[in-house]
Amino acid sequence: MKIAVVGTGYVGLVSGTCFADTGNNVTCIDIDENKVRKLQAGEITIYEPGLEKVFFRNIKEKRLTFTTSLEEGIQEASIIFLALPTPPGEDGSADLKYILKVAADLGKLLKPGDYKVIVDKSTVPVGTAAKVRETVLANATENIAEAFDVVSNPEFLREGAAVEDFMKPDRVVIGTRSEKARKIMQQLYEPYVRQGNPIIFMDESSAELTKYAANSFLAAKISFMNEIAVLCEKLGADVDMVRRGIGTDFRIGKHFLYPGLGYGGSCFPKDVQALAKSSVDTGYDFKILNAVMTVNKLQKEFFFSKITRFYKDQLAGKKFAVWGLAFKPNTDDIREAPALEVIRKLLDGGAAVTAFDPEAMGNVKKELGDTIHYAANQYEALEGADALVICTEWNEFRIPDFKRISALLKEQIIFDGRNLFDAETMKQHGFHYESIGRAHVN
Repeated sequence: MKIAVVGTGYVGLVSGTCFADTGNNVTCIDIDENKVRKLQAGEITIYEPGLEKVFFRNIKEKRLTFTTSLEEGIQEASIIFLALPTPPGEDGSADLKYILKVAADLGKLLKPGDYKVIVDKSTVPVGTAAKVRETVLANATENIAEAFDVVSNPEFLREGAAVEDFMKPDRVVIGTRSEKARKIMQQLYEPYVRQGNPIIFMDESSAELTKYAANSFLAAKISFMNEIAVLCEKLGADVDMVRRGIGTDFRIGKHFLYPGLGYGGSCFPKDVQALAKSSVDTGYDFKILNAVMTVNKLQKEFFFSKITRFYKDQLAGKKFAVWGLAFKPNTDDIREAPALEVIRKLLDGGAAVTAFDPEAMGNVKKELGDTIHYAANQYEALEGADALVICTEWNEFRIPDFKRISALLKEQIIFDGRNLFDAETMKQHGFHYESIGRAHVN
């Protein structure tokens, strides 16, 4: 098949590359000329484990190309994926301006008799497929009502495991009431579900809501566990034991039960906000969802309070080493990253910060500039620091040289927002160690 993917962010670039890897000819389209030049030159513009090998293979085989021209990119495509950003507006609703702008442009380009499937791959609120269709038709210069269908095909890719998720999805959700579009989408996705995982067809509205429902439910699990962690500290219980105790219940499962600084990233925060806004628009008070957002905000404050309590609100003149800046490991994405909020609070308190992250420091420099220092490695960040603050659970942080940490820090103090270390082990090494949902040790 010949496919066009509009947008080359995390979803667009991964989707386009993986579609090409099953033999399709894919053209990725983006208005950012600098980004397209880099991609054409073989430079990947995001960090995603496993993407590089697949990317270069399909560039070499000429199945994957890039352009800034929408007209050129869709010319021979039978399927057009819209993988465009939908940032939250001030009221929490998803901003559809990028998607509707491309829809308007498509209206001017589509021709009668040249059938194409337009696919909403972005996370969009219920009713977007209908809006896209209306926008295409409103901008058409000819009668193209029969020349296209709009399909909802939400992505369920985890940053850091997106290639694996795409190539071996646990399910594919497709929203369409068009039999013609259904057959084309079935053919496209069959190579990815050969092990028997389902392609689930439904109406467009149900598909749009499915993505928001899934992310909001996972965000609720995270927030619930974070509240359990706070309660554990108050009752003298150990959240690790509680997590194991409930995670082995098959009705609950072990995933998304790790307490920490709260959820972040490009999906959960904006998707929860957007679903809550959609609820408000219908006149429904989605109480659980509102509580999830409140808990997520309070969790960062709860962690930061451990630092201010220890230093008796006297942070001025202190220096902190921060390990981890990305919202989670195996990505360079810092959107809604808890680390940034912690760092800003430290700076507001008059402290200095030296940070290290294996992949995200370039993006943080664009956000925070020279307000903090950036270390070449995790140990350089510790030099002369009063304490270590851990914000992202990168694997390389899990088994560090504790003797080296002790020698580099002014005092043996660690605030661990990801529960990387065993509390008893930290006690043996002589650290004052505070984590989430467990008794701190001196």
